[in-house]
Amino acid sequence: MKSIHNKRIIVGPDNFKKVVDITSSGKVGLPKGQVDVQFLAKLAPGTSFEIQGEKYYLLECDTFDYIMYSLKRQTQIVYPKEGSYIAMRLDIFPGKRVGEAGTGSGAFTVYLSRLVGPHGRVYTYEQREEFFKLARKNLDEFCEYDNVIMYNKSISDGIEEKELDAFFLDVRKPWEVLEQVSGALKLGGHLGILVPTTNQVSEALVALEKSGFYTIEVSEILLRKYKINPERLRPEDLMIGHTGYLIFARKISDRGDGSSHPI
Repeated sequence: MKSIHNKRIIVGPDNFKKVVDITSSGKVGLPKGQVDVQFLAKLAPGTSFEIQGEKYYLLECDTFDYIMYSLKRQTQIVYPKEGSYIAMRLDIFPGKRVGEAGTGSGAFTVYLSRLVGPHGRVYTYEQREEFFKLARKNLDEFCEYDNVIMYNKSISDGIEEKELDAFFLDVRKPWEVLEQVSGALKLGGHLGILVPTTNQVSEALVALEKSGFYTIEVSEILLRKYKINPERLRPEDLMIGHTGYLIFARKISDRGDGSSHPI
């Protein structure tokens, strides 16, 4: 597993961004010219350098940088605009045990790994072998902790873990695997679902009610960025609009001690 501390991001004119591994060899292509990787390895993060009259800055590569500018993908990913909200809604913090399906390219898995920390665990399931291998490679490139357990299988065939604190579903038909997810979650555990269409939301809502879940929220997150120009501040011409609908629920039980609260 490679250290995340070997990753740097070069930022420069016209919003240029490029992630590099300073333990590699060779040269890095820039809009104007090239820079030797060994030269970059000697620079402290936060410092600048010039190539053909253009100034660039070298910074430590954070999770956002890696996911957006370096992570190889063959699937739609969970974008950062959803990722942080999902993590808060699922109450994920260091030490938590979290399940996920499907892994896809591993973008959200990378984020979950950093959130649960060295004493937490992420259990992620991906049915397609090509996605599983790509996600494994992406995690090896950036994960700081050895806390991710990967399965090359569908959760429709069963989930190995029990009493999980939370589970995140990014699969085509989440309503078909709610029984398996319920069996893996602790009572009161959090469930998050991401689907791209409203008809999938409707199908999931019906299934959640039948499967022992209390639905808390259905939402969509839009993010509009602005051009960094103090004299002509206005929105960027393009934006990432709809990426998915979010559904959040908790595992519940109607079984109690049979008592009623006195009036």
